[in-house]
Amino acid sequence: MRLNRFLAAAGVGSRRRCDELIEAGHVTINGKPCTHFSIRPGERDHVKVDGKLVDVDLPFTIILHKPAGFVSTKSDPHARDTIFDLLPRKFPRLFSVGRLDAQSEGLLILTNDGELAQRLTHPRYKIDKEYKVTLDRQWDPALAAKLLRGIFLGGQHAQIARVHSVTPTRLRVVLRQGINRQIRRMFEQVGYEVKRLVRIRIGSLRLGDLPRGHWRALTKREIDSLKQNETRRL
Repeated sequence: MRLNRFLAAAGVGSRRRCDELIEAGHVTINGKPCTHFSIRPGERDHVKVDGKLVDVDLPFTIILHKPAGFVSTKSDPHARDTIFDLLPRKFPRLFSVGRLDAQSEGLLILTNDGELAQRLTHPRYKIDKEYKVTLDRQWDPALAAKLLRGIFLGGQHAQIARVHSVTPTRLRVVLRQGINRQIRRMFEQVGYEVKRLVRIRIGSLRLGDLPRGHWRALTKREIDSLKQNETRRL
């Protein structure tokens, strides 16, 4: 990892700010000033900014089965429970890749791997996100065409990629967008209330039988599969 990226990953500042600090001689490696952006610090190197040691957490990614009633932020002004209350305090700094609203459930990915987060959230990669949707009454399949064509929500063109009926009131829905409360708002537009919403898949990663409120670390194979799967979409 190049020095400027190392500093950015350690939370020193933006990549541009880190470039400025390096150029101005504020960064030392093993006690010696370093102004070379291309230097790659090793595991045993001591990197300091203005005399303060900086370090980068090893890449770490987990999935969490979010229960209803938890928000996807670090803290909440309304004092609601957050997903981070479900995790050990010893964990490195993690951030949620995408969010689920407070009443929605299911698969969340949390990571400190910026490259993975970029691949899973940037619109150009069009990652599949699959959900179980329970409606307040029997679904009219004729309305599916409207959801597939798309609906404008607050000036944004919201579109569902696939919709499949499982029972008269339960559907499987696939999104490739990340508009706030998109599924709930789109079904409201066609006259339905979503009573329950559970995300069961992101890309190649499935929730499986992970219990509600529990988490597990992703394997290297799962992370590589996510990255390779999304690369093939480009």
